[in-house]
Amino acid sequence: MENNTITLINNSTGEKFNFDLINCTRGPKAIDFGKLFERTGIFSYDPGYASTAGCKSTISYIDGNNGILLYRGIPIQDLVSKYKFTDICQLLISDKLPKNDIESKEFDLELRQLGFLHEGLINIFKAFPDGAHPMANLSSAVGALSTFYKDYVDISDDNGYQMMAKRMIAKITTLVAFSYRNSIGYPYIYPDISRSYVENFLYMLRAFPYGKLGVNIDGEVEIDPLEVEALDKIFSLHAEHGQNASTTTVRNVASTGVHPYAAISAGINALWGPSHGGANEKVLNQLAEIDDVSNVPKFIDRVKDKNDPFRLMGFGHRVYKSYDPRAKAIKNLKDELDKKGIKMNAKFSDIAEKLEEVALKDEYFIERKLYPNVDFYSGIILTALKIPVSLFTPIFVIGRMPGWCSQVIEHIKSGARITRPRQVYEGK
Repeated sequence: MENNTITLINNSTGEKFNFDLINCTRGPKAIDFGKLFERTGIFSYDPGYASTAGCKSTISYIDGNNGILLYRGIPIQDLVSKYKFTDICQLLISDKLPKNDIESKEFDLELRQLGFLHEGLINIFKAFPDGAHPMANLSSAVGALSTFYKDYVDISDDNGYQMMAKRMIAKITTLVAFSYRNSIGYPYIYPDISRSYVENFLYMLRAFPYGKLGVNIDGEVEIDPLEVEALDKIFSLHAEHGQNASTTTVRNVASTGVHPYAAISAGINALWGPSHGGANEKVLNQLAEIDDVSNVPKFIDRVKDKNDPFRLMGFGHRVYKSYDPRAKAIKNLKDELDKKGIKMNAKFSDIAEKLEEVALKDEYFIERKLYPNVDFYSGIILTALKIPVSLFTPIFVIGRMPGWCSQVIEHIKSGARITRPRQVYEGK
């Protein structure tokens, strides 16, 4: 019979304590230490929570050793190749994919119809100063949404949870577009529900009410279907990724009983950091610093020099100890777009590919399991799609929104108590 307990022995007193083991459907077992302190008078010390599970979830699964990522049990590469981002949104928040093309289009249309903002919220944007980072505008605007949809503090049924999530997913593209245009002093462009979810986002970024900048003579914005397809895949690859820093922040804040949109606003602030969602921007800056393929060996040497603080951005991941499956998909997308006519920055692309080639053969990187991650090529693709660098992290926000919403729903429904970690006190 399988042993479903583990024994902790206090060597000082000889006391033995049995704790239950939780059998996961995938991955390692977990020790239920929920009453560790209550029973033993001690608690665990795990800085960064590298070995601690803070929740039970059915949303996504990561096997970092084998490069596996599943959304609701389905491999990410299968979802990206067969479904649109809005289909994946539906999967994450409701645990079901559309049955056919009609259901897929109906869900996309519903999101488009929910994409308009309350005029009062638009007035809030007008109070933000020119030049503010779009992430600052965005987190504030999402927090303000809680004042317009205050009933979501107390959701009583599944319809309420689904509407809360759909409204947030729908409005986030409008909020990102407005945040960006406000940051550069451009007039706002309202959603066009005749366009698909992803195309509509590009339209709100590029269109102008007057003139021809980015617009044909007939008034139509130039949007290549390949751009829509590429951005759709980028959103999909970022849609969910377990208990990362921003998702954990969302669940921790939600545990206080706060409005769901306030919890998501907190997640946006957590994502802003260069160690998290801002990494792809740092990759692009570093490619510019390397400047030429011939300089790659010099920078590889700097990585290996323990006295040099230089760190190669876009390599390695806290979870993945093999090739990030999202990075593989991103690399394939880059190559595919290049062949179809969406031209990458040739210099950056060549430098990135050379870095990857060297790193995958170099013992230093192999021993430390430093493989390209999802951020390594995404900035190059976004640049080719004419996305401003300041919008790289907000793009991540759009992609991650269905994941955050599903995590909030799961957390509230679980009835989990407020998050309250312990601390190891070393003061006077």
